[in-house]
Amino acid sequence: MYINYEFPVTELFMQWQSLLCPQRCGGDGHFDNDAGRTPFHKDQDRVIFSSAFRRLDRKTQVHPLSENDHIHTRLTHSLEASCVGRSLGARVGELLGAELPAGVSPADMGAIVQAACLAHDIGNPPFGHTGEDAIRQWFRDSKNQHFLQGLNPREQEDLKCFEGNAQGLRVLTQLEYHRFDGGMRLTYATLGAFLKYPWTSADAKTPKGEKFGANQTELNILRDIAQHVGLHQISENKYCRHPLVYLVEAADDICYAIIDLEDGIEMNLIRYEELESLLLNLIGDDVPAAYGEMGDSEPARRRLAMLRGRAMDVLVNAVSQAFFAQREKLLAGTLEKDLFHYCAPNISEAIETAKQLARRKIFNNPSKAMIEIGAYTTLGSLLDAFLTAASEAVRGEVSFRSQRILDLIGRHAPQPGWDLYHAYMRVIDYIAGMTDDYAVDMAQAIRGLRRS
Repeated sequence: MYINYEFPVTELFMQWQSLLCPQRCGGDGHFDNDAGRTPFHKDQDRVIFSSAFRRLDRKTQVHPLSENDHIHTRLTHSLEASCVGRSLGARVGELLGAELPAGVSPADMGAIVQAACLAHDIGNPPFGHTGEDAIRQWFRDSKNQHFLQGLNPREQEDLKCFEGNAQGLRVLTQLEYHRFDGGMRLTYATLGAFLKYPWTSADAKTPKGEKFGANQTELNILRDIAQHVGLHQISENKYCRHPLVYLVEAADDICYAIIDLEDGIEMNLIRYEELESLLLNLIGDDVPAAYGEMGDSEPARRRLAMLRGRAMDVLVNAVSQAFFAQREKLLAGTLEKDLFHYCAPNISEAIETAKQLARRKIFNNPSKAMIEIGAYTTLGSLLDAFLTAASEAVRGEVSFRSQRILDLIGRHAPQPGWDLYHAYMRVIDYIAGMTDDYAVDMAQAIRGLRRS
């Protein structure tokens, strides 16, 4: 990712002083640094106590609608990723030492990354990535194109490329707490670290698929964040990533690659020996003594916990060292690959092996596929009903059925005379905020009454 010098920058390198900006987005500009509780710790609290974060407990991480209490949800995944992120941020802060601006400690770095990790999935719709794709495909379906009439091309792309990361920025800066008046009012540093893809749907094509970080409704907020933290501009409405984004991404990948595989064992989709071998190869000779003392009678979860902790420590150290070694490219906004690419071969190979194992044994499993297919029907029913109601509301010709549907959204439902795109975004806010169970129940009720 390189800087386009048609958009001039005043410095070759981004500066930690602005990258770690404690000022609040949407706030009054003051710095609320209390004794023992920095603005970044307050960011964590604001995310954790939000209703959007609480709903992650009933949203899919990997296995939709699982009845197994040991299986991860988006909430437990986010909490675990935040712990890894805190360690990564703090260790990088220690390595940077005097390169950090005055008044910023390694603990502050850890708190920023932790807050961003807590929020990294907060915009995901029901059924996880399957839900994202279901929304995209619904808007791309030829029979639904009449809904897009009257929207400009960029607004249409926001819907056709629906992205949980962009919805997450909307949740953080618009929907929670101070609704449409700053949202959570998080610090610019945390929002910068959260923005994995600091561009709009116009630049959605990436090596990882159709990824972007801001809808047209949050375009000015994207620009505001980029200006305050000093992100280099690449092209119109496209910026380089904040260096701490790479730590948030690494924390997510560590949890995804290791801990989520434990769910596969719990669901009998992969064998214990497969994950054990991967972890032992990662750890090398530094195997915990307690693990060797355990017999086969010990539950797999307990045995894996012994190896997991040591493996994660290896990964955190490796990623931290890679960040420090690549800090010039990170501050220049030119690092092209994730941090694992710059780790020792055994580290990057372990992560890739874990991802391949998950794809082969978990994501393509027929039992998971059956539920995911149902997610398309569920979200399709909701989109059809609610967007029809929103369209009628904008025209001021609302049927009784549509009015009852709009009543479910409440006082933030679309109103007569509204811009159609913004009316649709209110519907997306409502549907994307649903839990898996609530979405299923709502879709069943819309398709026809059912007895309780």
